[in-house]
Amino acid sequence: MRLICVYRALAAGAFFFLLRSALAADSPVAIVVLKEHGVGNQALAQPYLDRMVALAAKQNGWPGANGKYFTSRSVADAFIKSARPHYGILSLPAFLAMREPYHLDVIGKVAVSLAGGRRYYLISKTADDLKGCKGKTLATDHADDPRFIDRVVFDGQAALADFTLVQTQRPLQTIKELLTDKVQCALIDDAQKDQLDHLEDKDGARTVWQSAELPPMPVVAFSVAPAAEREKFKHNLDAVCNDEGKSACAEVGIDDLTGADDDEYAAIVKAYGK
Repeated sequence: MRLICVYRALAAGAFFFLLRSALAADSPVAIVVLKEHGVGNQALAQPYLDRMVALAAKQNGWPGANGKYFTSRSVADAFIKSARPHYGILSLPAFLAMREPYHLDVIGKVAVSLAGGRRYYLISKTADDLKGCKGKTLATDHADDPRFIDRVVFDGQAALADFTLVQTQRPLQTIKELLTDKVQCALIDDAQKDQLDHLEDKDGARTVWQSAELPPMPVVAFSVAPAAEREKFKHNLDAVCNDEGKSACAEVGIDDLTGADDDEYAAIVKAYGK
C-alpha cells in the first residue's frame, strides 16, 4: 500500500511538471529593453517595440511576445522580477550591474542610433587634460553608476571622487553647465558630444580627454530561456530588423541586430569586476 502511494505521488508530480512545461511553452516570451541616457520618448517607442517583438515571435515560432521599453534601471528591474523575461537589450552599465544577479549570457549586439555610451569625453574651457580637471568642478549626468565610470570609462586613470561633482539630470544641461562657466569640466558621452559639435557658439569648450571605445549594447539571454530557444533566436537576430521590421527597429533607435558572444564583452566585464 505504501509503495502504491509512492507511485501515485510520483505520477502526480510528473503530471504537474508536464503541465507547467506545457503552460510555459504556450506563454508569450517577454523581452526587456533598457536604454539608459538615450534620446527618445518611452511612450512613443513602445508601439514600435511591440511590432519588433511580434516579428521576432513570428520568426522564432513563439506563441507570442511581450516587449517592454524602459529608460530607468530601477523600473526595468521591477519588470524583470515580475515578468521573468527570456531576453533583454541593455545599456552597457545596466548589463554589467545585472550580469551576475540574473546570470545573463550575451547572444547578440545592437547598433543603436543616438543612444551614446560608446565613448566618453572630458570637455573643458580651461583645463588641458584629465589631470587638469582633477580637483575641479565636474558636471555629468552619468554619475548614477560610479563603478562603471571609475572602472570602465576612466579605466583606473581617475575616479569621480577626484572631482567636485555636480550631478545634472539632463544631457544638454551638462553641456550648459560648462558653457555658462558654472563648472570647469564636464563628462559627456558620444551622443552629447554630437550635440556639442552642432552648437554654433561653443565659447572655447573642447575635448581634453577621451575614453577607449566601448562595445555596443548587448542582447542577453536570461537563465529562464531554454537552450534551444536561445540558440534559434541568436541565429535569427540578423533578420529582426530586415524588411518589415526595419521601420519598427529604427523607431526604437535600433539600426541593426547581430549575433555575439560573451568573449566580445570579456574585457569590460573584467574591468567592472565582481
